[in-house]
Amino acid sequence: MMSAREYRKASAEIKRKYRRKMRKQRSFVSVWGAPLLVAVVFIACIVSIISNKVELDAKQNELAELRAQAEVLEAENATYENILYEKDERAYMELIATEKLGYAYPDERRYYDTVQLS
Repeated sequence: MMSAREYRKASAEIKRKYRRKMRKQRSFVSVWGAPLLVAVVFIACIVSIISNKVELDAKQNELAELRAQAEVLEAENATYENILYEKDERAYMELIATEKLGYAYPDERRYYDTVQLS
């Protein structure tokens, strides 16, 4: 059996060793833990900002393309509205026949360039 004095001495030694062990573990965390955590959070924020910027640029390009396409479609729509509300249907039919279908009047001559430059 151990005496009370030996028990206290052994207990104090165990506590001292435990504190040293914990100090070593704590020192790593206190020295490198917080700065490492801050660095990781900072890098994650930078990556997030950059990816959001790239995505924003892509969406702005897409928006510009869609706006240009909308302008073209609005102009085409205005042309169709003019044709729809125009009283002279014959002029429209002539335009379609000559430009899109390639028709010509009997006394009209059309010349086409058949040479293709490479």
